[in-house]
Amino acid sequence: MADENQNSQGANGAADQQPQVQFTLQRIYVKDLSFESPKAPAVFQSQWNPHVNLDLNTRHSELQEGIHEVVLSLSATVTNGEDDVTFIAEVQQAGIFAISGLDEAGMRHTLGAFCPNILFPYAREAVDNLVLRGSFPPLMLSPVNFDALFAQAEQRRTAEAEAGEKS
Repeated sequence: MADENQNSQGANGAADQQPQVQFTLQRIYVKDLSFESPKAPAVFQSQWNPHVNLDLNTRHSELQEGIHEVVLSLSATVTNGEDDVTFIAEVQQAGIFAISGLDEAGMRHTLGAFCPNILFPYAREAVDNLVLRGSFPPLMLSPVNFDALFAQAEQRRTAEAEAGEKS
């Protein structure tokens, strides 16, 4: 019996020493919001043939140890047939996340893909709302694969680091 208690305490002791991954969403908020329709009201009298250019960017910063702000920036520039800009809708959707217990690679992935994936539906809704308030048809942005974008960014980062070492 004494041996069994020691073995179970040893197993629990080893499990207790492993870092516990903790992830908490503390707040989601709009950091910046902008809508511009430079050709209004004339644009409402032309045939609607939109061309959408979507720019997407993320950035993050550590506010204090274990507390991170992640900002997803979306900028939709819509032209109507020609190069004339019909409208520009921009949003910076941000979130504050408490994250601990991850190694460096896990933290990069969480901040670069997982958190933006949480923020995207809020940013998409904000852009759609802006466009509707500008009296244009809904934009209906497609989902974004942040894991694939993060993997591409990591490949570029690795290639640049290797190129820097060779120089």
